[in-house]
Amino acid sequence: MNSVSTPAAPAAIGPYSQAVVHDGLVYCSGQIPLDPVSGGVVGTNITGQTRQVLANLDAVLKAAGSGRHRVIRTTVYLRDMAEFTAMNDVYAEFFGTNRPARATVAVAGLPKEVRVEIDCIAAINEATTSTTATSGGGTTASTSWTTQGG
Repeated sequence: MNSVSTPAAPAAIGPYSQAVVHDGLVYCSGQIPLDPVSGGVVGTNITGQTRQVLANLDAVLKAAGSGRHRVIRTTVYLRDMAEFTAMNDVYAEFFGTNRPARATVAVAGLPKEVRVEIDCIAAINEATTSTTATSGGGTTASTSWTTQGG
């Protein structure tokens, strides 16, 4: 098992890894809409927050040698199910034709009073070895995913 860490995503705010790679899969911890540099919450509405969450997941996936096209399953945690449609629109845009399995659950609260958290499990690219994701340092990856809006 190897831990994944990248400065392109927010540092863990507790005693856990951004992700762990094991047996060809990357298990990404839940991401909330934090700016990787400042640590502040990005976005005031579900659309902006969902974009930031997915950008953070994208960075962790890339650092682990994977990507959004290799995501197998996600779990979405929403503070308010009335925001499901708006979250789902951003989610569908992000994943495109890839449609991972998903569970979406309503929760009473999330860290830092954010509106959404998403975790995922993805396959590692075949050409990537487990040494790509190492403890204490990962690959910094840029993303074309925009985090503006809300």
